[in-house]
Amino acid sequence: MVFELRQENTIGNRYLAELRDIEIQKDPLRFRFNLERLGEILGFEISKDLGYIEQTATTPLGKWTAKVPDNNNVLVTVLRAGLPFFNGFQRVFDQAPSGFVGAQRVESDNIEIDLGYSAVGNLENKVVILADPMLATGKSVVETIRAICKNGKPKFIHIASVIATKEGIKEIETQISTPFKIWTCSIDLRLNENSYIVPGLGDAGDLCYGEKL
Repeated sequence: MVFELRQENTIGNRYLAELRDIEIQKDPLRFRFNLERLGEILGFEISKDLGYIEQTATTPLGKWTAKVPDNNNVLVTVLRAGLPFFNGFQRVFDQAPSGFVGAQRVESDNIEIDLGYSAVGNLENKVVILADPMLATGKSVVETIRAICKNGKPKFIHIASVIATKEGIKEIETQISTPFKIWTCSIDLRLNENSYIVPGLGDAGDLCYGEKL
């Protein structure tokens, strides 16, 4: 299952347009802020699919009962570009524990992913929300999920990205057996010969924090 925010009439489409704009991209603070805002919006959408329990609050004048999330959720993000995006989710799910995975693309004849860092708690029977802004080939998401599942088998995984491709979605669908749903702001046209998203927005990590060597 795939949810694409662009199909909705939402203010999120303006934030996404600003992320893509090469002039607005010159302001890294604005770029990070827009990633955060899109994280909050997707977090709100994902919240509709979570487990809920009834909770009663005592007010100065009586009692009020409503359904609230069951707190069985864990946030996970992929460093480094994922951090601002993740911050948006953390504002929505402020009581959820968090995990972090370091992943980088290794340029070779075949795209490979190097996972150099992992700090993730117990995921057994948890609902994982995995935030990674760019779902290009899908390989980093697949490798991240395989790595974090060593900490226990999640009940369900919500995979959230700002921009995705059909190629990346297909990679996840063919490689991941854990129940999942993909949430993205836009499914873009294609990958180019270097496996970068077109039209995309460029290198999200570099735009957030500066070019890396």
